[in-house]
Amino acid sequence: MNGSNRSIDPSCREKPPHAIDIILKLDIFGIILYSVLTFMAAVSMLLFIEECIYIYRKVPSNKKSVIIWVNGAAPVIGTMSCLGMWIPRATMFTDMTSACYFAIVVFKFLIMMLEEVGGDEAFLRRAAKHKLKISTGPCCCCCLCLPHVDITRRTLFLLKLGSFQFALMKIVFTVLSIVLWTNGTFDLADLSITGAAIWINPFVGILTIIALWPVAISFMHLRLVLRTLKIIPKYAMYQLVLILSQLQTAIINILALNGTIACTPPFSAASRGYMMSQQLLILEMFIITLVTRLLYRRQYDPLPVEEHNDNENTKMVMIPDSA
Repeated sequence: MNGSNRSIDPSCREKPPHAIDIILKLDIFGIILYSVLTFMAAVSMLLFIEECIYIYRKVPSNKKSVIIWVNGAAPVIGTMSCLGMWIPRATMFTDMTSACYFAIVVFKFLIMMLEEVGGDEAFLRRAAKHKLKISTGPCCCCCLCLPHVDITRRTLFLLKLGSFQFALMKIVFTVLSIVLWTNGTFDLADLSITGAAIWINPFVGILTIIALWPVAISFMHLRLVLRTLKIIPKYAMYQLVLILSQLQTAIINILALNGTIACTPPFSAASRGYMMSQQLLILEMFIITLVTRLLYRRQYDPLPVEEHNDNENTKMVMIPDSA
């Protein structure tokens, strides 16, 4: 009975606080924390801008756009997280912006691998005697019985379409979510069967998995060809951004919604979960920005032509013919 009579701070039931409320209640530690994280986000964006200038000067025209898009994943997410940290009521919009940007990056990373080989025509020429192994993650890593697929223009089109649909549909569902939110029918905290979020978010998750599959297939096929271009650590950074910005954020938000993360005025439990997520992302994206800067800042010379003796540095992943 005593527990039921315990008073609950009114702020624990309210919406996220306004930015001015956060500023007025910051202590010394809070001031230092917010200042350092804001500095990290600003430095990340400045490094990205400087990297864009370098890419425009040094990189061939067919690769400029895709490399800039892929490089911008961590700085953009870090900057959006910084805005969400200072303005908690805008967190839904900053998260949606980051998610839309990364949806485009998924498609751009696939295009970047093809451009590093020399474009679609060069990829098809190199792949004439090879096959694609499609029993890979995140969809079919356990389906070893799946057949190997011949590499044709149709196959390449399907790979691109599989990733492009996510870039397109993520933006469509984001606009739909915002429209429903203005109507009061979209709430991330509403997990009832009648809520819009419980239907939209799982469907977007399925589209995400479908989009990641073609990228994984292409990477497994091209990882030896592009090894000298550090494609493996680049792919690792791309995967890390995905895990941190999507999976980590989802886990923290779920912990906040079920009460594991406690309310701390002026933040409710959900708002505090979002705040913790934003602060972690700023730090993590700052580190990833520094690493990706080292990986992409190089001379972009064309790959050597694949030799008939299948030199280890230039060969593709060969799948033996089952016949």
